[in-house]
Amino acid sequence: MILRGGRILDPQRRVDRIGDVVIRDGHIHAIAWEPEGVSPSGEARVIDVSGKWVVPAWVDMHVHLREPGEEYKETIATGTAAAVAGGFGAVACMPNTHPVNDCAAVTEFILRRAQELGSCRVYPVAAISKGLKGQELSEFGELREAGAVAVSDDGRPVMNAALMRRALEYSRAFDLVVISHAEDEALSRGGHMHEGLVSTRLGLQGIPAAAEAAMIARDVLLAELTGGRLHIAHVSTEASVWILREAKRRGIAVSCETAPHYFTLTDECVEGFDTVFKVNPPLRTRRDVEAVKEGLADGTIDVIATDHAPHSVLEKDTEFPDAANGVIGLESALPLVLSLIREGVGDPLDILAKVTCNPSRILGIPMGSLQPGFPAHVTVIDPDADVVIDPELFLSKARNCPFRGWSVKGRVVMTLVDGQVRYPFDEEA
Repeated sequence: MILRGGRILDPQRRVDRIGDVVIRDGHIHAIAWEPEGVSPSGEARVIDVSGKWVVPAWVDMHVHLREPGEEYKETIATGTAAAVAGGFGAVACMPNTHPVNDCAAVTEFILRRAQELGSCRVYPVAAISKGLKGQELSEFGELREAGAVAVSDDGRPVMNAALMRRALEYSRAFDLVVISHAEDEALSRGGHMHEGLVSTRLGLQGIPAAAEAAMIARDVLLAELTGGRLHIAHVSTEASVWILREAKRRGIAVSCETAPHYFTLTDECVEGFDTVFKVNPPLRTRRDVEAVKEGLADGTIDVIATDHAPHSVLEKDTEFPDAANGVIGLESALPLVLSLIREGVGDPLDILAKVTCNPSRILGIPMGSLQPGFPAHVTVIDPDADVVIDPELFLSKARNCPFRGWSVKGRVVMTLVDGQVRYPFDEEA
């Protein structure tokens, strides 16, 4: 296969040039730059991608596939289909399944199902603690050997500082990154949205920004103490960005991510009590949104992940205090990420790094580059396509998308995983 005449953007190698990508036997065989190009053999399939971007397949290091246990919300099959439709060639799935991914058997089940039914690569994240109870560490060595790439109690914070210290210490022996759901439950308990003027006006109990920032400060100090690799999930507050910026300045081994809803939406969205806007951490203020963008711009925030959290109407079509937290994001993320480039938050290579080589490096997975010889994980993007986000067209089972009806720019033309087209090319694009 030859992808001809596209704008080739490879953030890992800082490449931004027009050229042809040659794919053979599932790998990037060669890249030929204009004006030379490449002459196809008789059997080569040539696809004209002029005017399109050819980039490494995106990597989402924070998704919930819900299988095993909640297949009515999402499955590995539907979740990975949604992923490739959104331009993602790999996802890392969180452990809060039923049963919890805290043992080799569950990790192996996820990998087996992904091999049988998945449209993209799936990398399991195992639990820090058994049963996500925060009392006893899971067997890190067993989980790593089974195929886990990281550990996290995502959905719940590790409130016990001594347990988190031990997690960071033990993770070093098995080369696992510890992903922290940073939330002080003593501050957040009972809250339904960001604590501020809007929550006061609506009469909803709030969650202060300090609930996130205080836990990040604790975990950063523990990372400094232990030398363990720490990654902070779903950063949403100005104070969090400030703490992480200072930690990096001091040379502490910490990375972090945010999600599209934290750089596009504010707590004012909750004014109508629409439960699609109920997430954890909650949507914050305009000042926090701007701080998150500043963190993306200066490199404090390494990764953009979706925190794709599918729910059915059973969990969302209810009173706001009773509704489950979470939004879906695999099929709406791409145009929102591209909007950061148009806004001048970062240049294309810097922003694309946050969804390609940066998450790949943090997780230690073989993704994120178009270098010849590497597996051909490729996403072709039309950056100027006008799109109206319509969740009814999504491949995900869930519809809890906060961007319904948004007019945006940018869509996926094709997603290749291991050289195979997993999301079809539109010949009329």
